[in-house]
Amino acid sequence: MSDAPITDIDLKAFTADPYPALAQMRHNAPITYVPQLGATLITRRDDIHTQEKRIDVFSSVQPDGLMTRLMGENMMRKDGERHQQERRILFPALSPRTVQDHWKPIFQRAALSILRELQPRGRCDLVRDYAMPVSAEALKAITGLTEMQAAEMDGVSQAMIDGCANYAGDPHVTARCNAATALIDVHIDRMQDAPPPRSALEVQRQAGLADPNIRANIKLIISGGQNEPRDAIAGTIWALLTHPEQLQLIRDGQAQFAQAFAEYARWNSPIGMSPRRVARSDTVQGVTFEPDDKVFLMFGSACRDEAHFDDPDRFDITRNTQAAISFGAGPHFCAGAAASRSLIAEVALPLVFKHLKNLKITGDVPFSGWAFRGPVRMPASWDT
Repeated sequence: MSDAPITDIDLKAFTADPYPALAQMRHNAPITYVPQLGATLITRRDDIHTQEKRIDVFSSVQPDGLMTRLMGENMMRKDGERHQQERRILFPALSPRTVQDHWKPIFQRAALSILRELQPRGRCDLVRDYAMPVSAEALKAITGLTEMQAAEMDGVSQAMIDGCANYAGDPHVTARCNAATALIDVHIDRMQDAPPPRSALEVQRQAGLADPNIRANIKLIISGGQNEPRDAIAGTIWALLTHPEQLQLIRDGQAQFAQAFAEYARWNSPIGMSPRRVARSDTVQGVTFEPDDKVFLMFGSACRDEAHFDDPDRFDITRNTQAAISFGAGPHFCAGAAASRSLIAEVALPLVFKHLKNLKITGDVPFSGWAFRGPVRMPASWDT
């Protein structure tokens, strides 16, 4: 472990709401070892922005890491040219032009179909019944695993996320993750001979990428491409409904849904953390790191750093969010960022407020998570 100051946390409270503890860390010990997580946390925005790019020290290569063991060695767990090569291979499936010309119409058709089924009901759980299937249908298209059911896609994604965050080593969590990756392999086998055009499965096969790498990357896309858009869709709806003056700015044409999504991702980061392995000895801000130390880059903390954001705990869609690193900051910047922005800001948010009239929340909306964070449920109603 590093020689950073030690900070103890209440893991249950940290999972329910990590932001108070993270604020204390930024103030008292911005680089700190947390025994309950078994890692050294880097919590200030500028430190993360700088250190994430130093892949010779803070490496994404983690042969013994949970993600590698459970999902295979995907491109997120590679550095340098090995990482960039696989990003280039996937780019035709995820480029901004492909998103706008090919995926966005598919996103719109799926979201409208879901809304047509929901609208007569007058009430639902917006996480389970809207955000989840909208995200899943988009991900089915992008990956090429179109025979999956939406609930299956959501289930395997959550199982992998839980497995990759299973630092306590719960065997039941590991077993669910293993079952999820096996199910994904079954669906890859079904589609690999004729993958849908422009899908991640097709472009990787056309490029001649090795089969284990293809499978690992599809699992990576699912692990991040389902729960994060799901949580951001539901979370941004909640934020706008609980801050009606912000929603009114959009309705009056003074702000856009893209601003609401950017501010929500800053304020309540769906991706709260990215892990790194120390590759060689180094000292940062007086803290000495040794090889194989575990480090967590706390994106959620960076996005509430008082050095960059006034009153950072306040949701304000007119805020300048340029300094936020909601999608990362270095060579591992989220490859699916363009698809996420289109799905959430251009499709899911405007359509739900257009088609569910007088939408309102009708019960408690608990949030959970620090590595990945979002609302657990969101009961809502609207006029039929």
